[in-house]
Amino acid sequence: MEQIKERFLKYIQIDTQSDPESQTTPSTEKQWDLARLLAKELEDIGLEDVSIDENAYIMATLPSNVTHEVPTIGFVSHFDTSPDYSGSGVKPMIHENYQGQDLVLSKKDNIVLSPSYFDDLLLYKGQTLITTDGSTLLGADDKAGIAEIVTAMEHLVEHPEIKHGKIRVAFTPDEEIGRGAHKFDVEKFGADWAYTMDGSQVGELEYENFNAAGATVTIHGKIVHPGYAKGKMINSMLIASEFIQKLPAEEIPQETEGYEGFFHLQQMKGEVEETRLDYIIRDHDMDLFEARKKEILRLVEELNAKHGENTVEVEIKDQYFNMREKVEPVMNIVDVAREAMKELGIEPIVKPIRGGTDGSQLSYMGLPCPNIFAGGHNFHGRYEYVPLESMIKATEVIVKIAEKVALNRD
Repeated sequence: MEQIKERFLKYIQIDTQSDPESQTTPSTEKQWDLARLLAKELEDIGLEDVSIDENAYIMATLPSNVTHEVPTIGFVSHFDTSPDYSGSGVKPMIHENYQGQDLVLSKKDNIVLSPSYFDDLLLYKGQTLITTDGSTLLGADDKAGIAEIVTAMEHLVEHPEIKHGKIRVAFTPDEEIGRGAHKFDVEKFGADWAYTMDGSQVGELEYENFNAAGATVTIHGKIVHPGYAKGKMINSMLIASEFIQKLPAEEIPQETEGYEGFFHLQQMKGEVEETRLDYIIRDHDMDLFEARKKEILRLVEELNAKHGENTVEVEIKDQYFNMREKVEPVMNIVDVAREAMKELGIEPIVKPIRGGTDGSQLSYMGLPCPNIFAGGHNFHGRYEYVPLESMIKATEVIVKIAEKVALNRD
């Protein structure tokens, strides 16, 4: 327990926030700080073939300790944190033997982590919770996953009596801005399949995710003196408001769940002369996903017909696709993880990801890659937390999967 706790606390002290506006890989220079530390740590615990390339992708090998042929499996996590909330100067708080009470993160700023709002806290009575002081995110997404993989590999090195095949591990930059797999060398990684350790609640096992696209809607206006604006001014912000109102009000993140898709307005910036709306478009079903993109295009045409040609412009870019198509033909890789959890007394929670992971892109690059829980909750904000016991369970799942793959000779 102390080992994984100290490892995790060390990682979260290093700011690795990514930047969607940057064109470099990694998108921020500070991601190198943790990347270099991780590469050295993998060498120190005894892994082989440790490499870190010019884009900060880290790979390493735990050699097989069995004589029979075993598939090569991999475990992957990302070291960047969300651009949406600060990860600088993280001040962790340790709450031992949590009993379901409100946790005051900052008395001064009245920041309270309460089960009356975040009811999943009640799943962890009697456990040790790690939070921040409310001024930053925690970074459990996905430094918890990294801590679990490193600790599991160290455990396997120190316990050669646990039989396993060849295991590859990888840590990536820029997952939070959708680029984590863009420069991942699948051929170099050389695994038959892998698992991302990037889920939330204990037991989560996911092989379905959203199809995803981003849409940038730009509305052009015309500014003149407001006292003499009649028939001349075109206020781009009002047209932007019209666009927003035309999308289905109930198809937004806070009104949807399960397999339901949405349009999410994640940023808007405007003045009279120009307004920009940044949307993300999500749906598990490919036909519905395509229909959502077509609806955006239809609305643009409708507003241009009303306000004038080229008043509204849109750029839509696909980001990733549902990994289900690539994983279902090799469902044994999901079954192995499910059985490993059951043998450890963990009830598998098989459900679709309402988001994406590096695994979704890697699956389409030829590396089938389901997602396993890492234990954190409330990602990307001040209320993020992770139970220490969940991190231990995730570490045990990694070890058990390795053991089960080596024992299965079929």
